[in-house]
Amino acid sequence: MADFINDIVGRTNLAGNNKLEVLMFSLGLDSRSGRRETYAINVFKVREVMRVPEITRSPDMPRAVEGMVSMRGMLVPVIDLAKYIGLELDFKPSIMIMTEYNGQSQGLLVEAVDTILRLDWSRMHVPPEMLSSQTGGLVTAVTELSDKRLVMMMDVEKVLADTCGTSTDDDFIEKSVHSLDIPNRTVFFADDSSVARKRIEKILEAMNVKHISAVNGGKAWEELQQIAASADAAGVPVKKLIQVILTDVEMPEMDGYMLTKNIKSDKRFAGIPVVMHSSLSSESNQQLGKTVGVDEYVPKSEPQYLAQALTRLLS
Repeated sequence: MADFINDIVGRTNLAGNNKLEVLMFSLGLDSRSGRRETYAINVFKVREVMRVPEITRSPDMPRAVEGMVSMRGMLVPVIDLAKYIGLELDFKPSIMIMTEYNGQSQGLLVEAVDTILRLDWSRMHVPPEMLSSQTGGLVTAVTELSDKRLVMMMDVEKVLADTCGTSTDDDFIEKSVHSLDIPNRTVFFADDSSVARKRIEKILEAMNVKHISAVNGGKAWEELQQIAASADAAGVPVKKLIQVILTDVEMPEMDGYMLTKNIKSDKRFAGIPVVMHSSLSSESNQQLGKTVGVDEYVPKSEPQYLAQALTRLLS
């Protein structure tokens, strides 16, 4: 399992073709349903899989945060995912998945890891509304395996926001994001994470900018086609209706790279800058964004950079 993170170039190329690899894992038997569910996270976010090391516990931590571990001289928070989703288990997890989101490392405790699965984003579907409401937005996509198992893509950004306080920087938005004072400015954005969508909405509302949103790349492309058709019918260019398109990278049905390719190859969207907004902020990911025509690449961990980029482009 230790070698699966080494082929960075290969995985970057996968993303550029609307494909991804996910690491599947289980959290334990749910006594309420009698089922052992299968979850997944993007392999691009995984740095290491190991036996759980000694955890240092400290007081006043959220229930799901077990404590911290020292990894190569760096203190890393450790989150028990079973506790987070409310599973009552009679054993302690033995496996820790080291992940990196927005440039920050964290350990996720799980019962067991399964395998790495290569998928097309078109096979990842938005979960039914009932499942979304029951999980509070924790599951962003679902796919069915050949053995009829359902695999649920977990929104780790939401887990981190709820347990480690890595959601929106409300103080920054309140103090530093100001009204744009330019009328008739609209941003179209796509993101499958409810946490990210709320962050973007807060920034745009503070800027007094209108916005249209989509929950994934597939839905975004459908809505953009409808907007383009409306512009054609009105005899105006699309850039009169929307001035910036903001997209996440990892999204079910169509990832941000493929969405950007579609936008840049459609002359109706000429003159509209595309900003990629992602927790995948490595140089390889940014370079891939450039190859598909992204105008700017902003890490999700930097709300001030997003506000600055939007202000510059909308002005």
